[in-house]
Amino acid sequence: MRLVDLSIPIVHQADFEPWKPSIHYMTHEAEGLDWVKAEFGVAESDLVWSEGKGAAFEEVHLITHTGTHIDAPWHYGPTSGGQPARTIDQCPLEWFFGDGVVIDVRHRKPGELVTVADLEQGLARIDYHVKPLDIVLIQTGCDHWQEGASYFDQPGMSREATLWLTTQGVKVIGIDAYGFDRKFSDMREEFLCTHDGRIVWQAHFAGITAEYCQIEKLANLDAIGAAHGFKVSCLPVKVSGASGAWCRAAAIVEEA
Repeated sequence: MRLVDLSIPIVHQADFEPWKPSIHYMTHEAEGLDWVKAEFGVAESDLVWSEGKGAAFEEVHLITHTGTHIDAPWHYGPTSGGQPARTIDQCPLEWFFGDGVVIDVRHRKPGELVTVADLEQGLARIDYHVKPLDIVLIQTGCDHWQEGASYFDQPGMSREATLWLTTQGVKVIGIDAYGFDRKFSDMREEFLCTHDGRIVWQAHFAGITAEYCQIEKLANLDAIGAAHGFKVSCLPVKVSGASGAWCRAAAIVEEA
């Protein structure tokens, strides 16, 4: 069995995060030591096993949509599929572990939409039929540009393609780009030209019509080495009442 890390890290003041996370590192020699001394009433000389050092901690300030994360139906709106939208802690764990399939849409350029035809043709190339509770991973190749400004220059899922997958019984769809829709500025510019509000966050807002979760900011889909025949684990952190949560997504590949 081989594990493939499909996640990007949470990085202090990361350039690829518009809402920049802040991580304060408390070290063994400073605040961590102060805490141990205060908590246990000891001096540095008493700390035999740690050679006078304390514990390390990190204080983190970030939104639940930082790094590789899962959007819950509540992120899209207060209702989903005609029912109250579930928050991330209400979503069944069974959704987040299952058979994975990679659909390659790397032919799509920044600003373009991924269509139903793209999905059907991608599945035909790998001779695969999507089944209920498959975890579908959309491969754009954008993860290779994570460290640069071009990371945000991405194609996005169309509303129709998103809903097509939900009609197959899919509950979790992932993408190796910053977001599930197109770049924010691309949607804004098109709206200002057309004044058609249907183009704004069309894939996200598809989750109001049909219940599903999406994984954003995946990476390393090409390292899986197969388009299907592997498992995906993407269990979200259980944040009460939240619209999303961080996850450590991984592919589990059985090898001969």
